[in-house]
Amino acid sequence: MVARLRIAILTHSTNPRGGVVHALALGEALCGLGHEAVVHAPDPTGRGFFRDARCPVVSVAAKPVAEPTVALVRSRIADYLSHFSTPAACDFDVFHAHCGISGNALATLTRRRLIPGFVRTVHHIDTLPDPQLSQWQDRAILDAGRLLCVSRAWAAAIAAEYGAQAEVVGNGVDGAVYTPEPAPGDPELHDRLGLGAGPVFLSVGGFEARKNTLAIIEAFARLRGRIPDAQLVVAGGVSLLDHAGYEARCCAALEREGLEVGPGKPVIRTGPIAQRDMPGLYRIADTLVFPSLSEGYGLCVLEAMACGTPVIVSARPPFTEYLAPGEALAVEPDEPDAIADAMQASLDPSRRVRLRVAGFEVARAHAWEVCAARHLPTYASLVPGPAPVAAIATGSAAWNTTRIPGDA
Repeated sequence: MVARLRIAILTHSTNPRGGVVHALALGEALCGLGHEAVVHAPDPTGRGFFRDARCPVVSVAAKPVAEPTVALVRSRIADYLSHFSTPAACDFDVFHAHCGISGNALATLTRRRLIPGFVRTVHHIDTLPDPQLSQWQDRAILDAGRLLCVSRAWAAAIAAEYGAQAEVVGNGVDGAVYTPEPAPGDPELHDRLGLGAGPVFLSVGGFEARKNTLAIIEAFARLRGRIPDAQLVVAGGVSLLDHAGYEARCCAALEREGLEVGPGKPVIRTGPIAQRDMPGLYRIADTLVFPSLSEGYGLCVLEAMACGTPVIVSARPPFTEYLAPGEALAVEPDEPDAIADAMQASLDPSRRVRLRVAGFEVARAHAWEVCAARHLPTYASLVPGPAPVAAIATGSAAWNTTRIPGDA
C-alpha cells in the first residue's frame, strides 16, 4: 500500500495533444485513488487547459514566442524553471515529466538540489534535425531517476538507444466521456462540418509525417474513385514542432488529386477540436483512419473504439501490442492502396458489427485507474526517506557535465 503522495505532473502544453490528454487523465485517476496529483503546463495564452479537469491544474506563466522551435523550447524550459524557483513551489513528493521540455527543467532543478529527482514518461522518441533539440531530448531521458513508457516498443527503443530500463504503464480511455450513445450536439456538429450522407472517414493529428497524413490523402483519393460521396475529416494538428514542409506536401497532394478542402467539401480540415465535440466527432465518423508511422500508443484508437467506431491502424507496434487480429483493420502504412482497401472494407455491415463489439471490449480493458495504479511503485521508489532510494541518474551526470552547458 503506497502512502498518500503529492505528485507534480508536468506536460508541454495546454492543447489537446496525446501526451497532454494522458497527463490530465492520469492526474484525475491518481486523485481518484486518494493521491494529490497536480497537472502543470506552460500557458502563454492564459486560457488554461483545453478541457476542465477533475484534478488540480496549474497554468504556468509563459511568454508568447513567435520564433523557431529551438527558441520556443528554450523559453518553455525557462518558464518552468521560473515557476519552480522556490522551495514552496517544489513542495511535492514526486515530480513526473511527460515531455522533453519539462524533463529538462526538472533535470536542472535536480542539479540545483531544489528537487531530489524525477520520473519521466517517454511517449515516443522523435527524430530531430536540430542538434540542440536532440540534446534536450536525450537529457530529458538520461537524467531521469526512473523511466516509464506507454508501450513495450518504446521501452525496447530506450533500452537500445540509451541502455536504460523503462517500465511499461500503458494507456487508458474515459468510458464515461467516450460513449456510443448519440448526444444532442452530434447533428449540429455534423452540419457545422458540412458532412453529407457519407461515408465519413476521420484522421486525427493534423498534417504530420508521423501521422502518415500524406498516405491517408492518397488512399482517400483512390477511395473517392470508388465512392464519390466519401468525405475525409482531418482533425487536430496543434504541435510545438514545425511541420510546415510536410504540410505543404499534403496540400500539394490535395491539389494534385483535385480534392477541395473546407466545410461541405471532400476534405474538411478542422484544426483543434473542442473537447466537448470529440466524442461526437468519433460517433459521426464511419471509420477512424490511423495508419501512423510512429506512435506512442494511439489514444484516439481507444477513444474511437469506446464510441463504437471501427478503426484502421498500422500493422506494427505499438498497435500490435494491444490489438489482437480482428479488433481493428491492420494495414501496411506505406501502401495507400492497402489503406484505401481497408477504408472500403470497414464499411461492410457485418464486419462493422464485429469491429464495434471487439472495440468495446478493448476500451473496457483500458481503465485509467488501472493505468494510474501501475505508476505507484515507481513513485514510491522516488520518495525521499531515511534510507537511500534509487539513484537520481544512472551514468548521466558526467554526460551532462560534458554535453549540457550550465543550466540549459
